[in-house]
Amino acid sequence: MVRHGLMLVGETFSGKSRVLESLQRAMNILKGKEDYTGAFTYKLNPKSVTIEQLYGKFDPDSKAWSDGVLPILMRMCVKDNENPERKWLLFDGPVDAVWIENMNTVLDDNKKLCLTSGEIIKMSNQMTMMFE
Repeated sequence: MVRHGLMLVGETFSGKSRVLESLQRAMNILKGKEDYTGAFTYKLNPKSVTIEQLYGKFDPDSKAWSDGVLPILMRMCVKDNENPERKWLLFDGPVDAVWIENMNTVLDDNKKLCLTSGEIIKMSNQMTMMFE
């Protein structure tokens, strides 16, 4: 069974990133052999951007929606469903209540990102949300 959400936990400089990179490298080496598929990581630090830049926002003047980084990445991964390669969205940074709150529906069994615009983006079976 492959989980759609997981967290790498450990002290700073304890090797979490290296373990993940080693797993990805091994999967890519084994790609095409038996039932193995490769993996690609989209890495972002959620604390380096504002909530609006991460998820998106409505412009109060034009009433137009502007996508954030996460919806853009998720749509890109969902559209690439012909490719069996695993898509790992890695949030590399401190987890806090402000931005993780919006991930509730992504991490539960619904596997859907619900945006303020009303749009819902469903994760594909090749996608995994990782938090380091």
